[in-house]
Amino acid sequence: MDTTIAARRLKFHGVLLFLLGLLTGLAIPALSNPRMGLSAHLEGLLNGIFLVLLGLIWHELRLGPRVAGAAYRLVLFAAYVNWTATLLSAAWSTGKLTPIAAEGRTGAAWQEAIVGAGLVSLTLAIIVGVALVLFGLRGTAPERG
Repeated sequence: MDTTIAARRLKFHGVLLFLLGLLTGLAIPALSNPRMGLSAHLEGLLNGIFLVLLGLIWHELRLGPRVAGAAYRLVLFAAYVNWTATLLSAAWSTGKLTPIAAEGRTGAAWQEAIVGAGLVSLTLAIIVGVALVLFGLRGTAPERG
């Protein structure tokens, strides 16, 4: 994917996720676990800002096309799944992996499994994605060809 297109798409998704975070804030009183709803609201806002920031620096990365594509997909996946899993947790009152925000609440086993899979997968994705971005910002990284 062209660097300019990737940067623009990251900014688009960042603003979209920011908007979803704002709308989530309006839904907090209607959620089963309002405290986790606040977390979902903040995840949308912060991940949206993160994606916009990445879009602004994307042209500075020194990564090959395949690695840049992997980083792009990993950070997008992590940002959206972070907001989605947290929002589902707020709606379903799950708490196995978020005991502090859950305040003792637990959901059905299938709900806990879905939220848990989301939280674990996004954690791995964001760590690898950000590590690739960090590598791409190194001064000694190879120039794109």
